[in-house]
Amino acid sequence: MFVLTVDQRKSRQRQDLVEAAMGALNGDALRPLVLPFDRTAGDEMQAVIAEPAVVVSIAMELAASSSWSVGIGIGPVKEPLPENTRAGAGEAFERARTAVTAAKAASGNIAVSGESPLAEQAEALLQLLVLVARKRSKMAEEAGILSDQGLTQQQIARQLGISQQAVSSRLQSGLWQESRRVLSVAESLLEGADR
Repeated sequence: MFVLTVDQRKSRQRQDLVEAAMGALNGDALRPLVLPFDRTAGDEMQAVIAEPAVVVSIAMELAASSSWSVGIGIGPVKEPLPENTRAGAGEAFERARTAVTAAKAASGNIAVSGESPLAEQAEALLQLLVLVARKRSKMAEEAGILSDQGLTQQQIARQLGISQQAVSSRLQSGLWQESRRVLSVAESLLEGADR
């Protein structure tokens, strides 16, 4: 099982982002949560997730925004699960706490904690992917999101009002296809670390 513990960065200098983030993440039917995001303390929220692809998707989105430190804890949780996340307990919760603390100083503000050495390997890939995502231009990201939705480069070009060559250039400069392949490796590593 995976526990995500997420802490808002520079929360004393910014408005509280936790409520809006929880609303968006808990309402996303495409990314199912075992236990929804719940505010655990001040500017921190936590959720329990079963699927590695969902963990990676949410963790990348939050860390790439530069607004959050993201800790991924891997391990068992005490069952039966409580009604709300903040009442949860078990190794995955403890590891998520360790990971979010490490994430505050980590490259890309993301860290993973698990018993398996695969957790450390997944962390290295996720840190690299966050740094790539943060350097990506808005135009490259826009083209990449449409590509992820299954649109062809020709369809993306029509939608954005640019040439197909410009779409290709944006995807290449943003390392979009390469990042997607590495994301799938990170998901596999997390899945292996959870076994």
